[in-house]
Amino acid sequence: MEKFKFKKKYGQNFLKDSNVLTKIIDNIKIDKRTLIIEIGPGAGALTKHLINLNCDVLCFEIDKEVKNELDKLECANLKVIYCDFLNVNLKDYTGGYDEIYVIANIPYYITTPIIEKIIESEVKVKFMILMVQKEVADRLSANPGSESYGYFSVYLQYYYNVEKICNVSKSAFYPVPKVDSALIKLSIKNNKITINEKAFFNFVKECFRFKRKNIKNNLTNYDLDKINNILNKYNHSLNNRAEDFSLEEFIDLFKSVK
Repeated sequence: MEKFKFKKKYGQNFLKDSNVLTKIIDNIKIDKRTLIIEIGPGAGALTKHLINLNCDVLCFEIDKEVKNELDKLECANLKVIYCDFLNVNLKDYTGGYDEIYVIANIPYYITTPIIEKIIESEVKVKFMILMVQKEVADRLSANPGSESYGYFSVYLQYYYNVEKICNVSKSAFYPVPKVDSALIKLSIKNNKITINEKAFFNFVKECFRFKRKNIKNNLTNYDLDKINNILNKYNHSLNNRAEDFSLEEFIDLFKSVK
């Protein structure tokens, strides 16, 4: 990779730290007929480990210039598709598997679109390990009451249990990025509450519309008496901000006004 030109537009920072790679692999448990999807394999540092697991590995890579490196990993259980993952129909590739995992060091500038893409694909991805910017990891795994807790925390935690595995120094990558990173593990919730998800997430967005304002000011178009009754159940009031409410409390609030 000495002559390889890293492309800023693709957010290319390749993971090189063997200890971090080992930590990722140690968190993967293959039980059944499993497909692992890797997004942005780059030069294949992680892919080399994934193909040694007892499963099929499907990689999506936007940069065809890494093909020479990935071609060296000749393996019957590896398939590489050279395209933009955000334009992929996942259902075209995931039939016939008992379990689907996503393992990826994803470009930080499209972290949210990638996660939304996976969730909205209607493919049941049971488990994900994602390398993301540390600040984003803090937000995705944040608990109510934290300054990092926001709309996307609620959105993701509706579908997945989110666990931050560890922080990762910028020195673990080449070229060295400007920010530190973190590994997060997402495990699907099989018993999530069934509601009108589109309407619910629009409601949550309204609750966080002005993050520094209280719920009374953000929900002026709703019946505040009904909302207050629910808040009182949880020892909250209309003076609380959205960042104070758990997922369950948001769902209860939503049901009260819908």
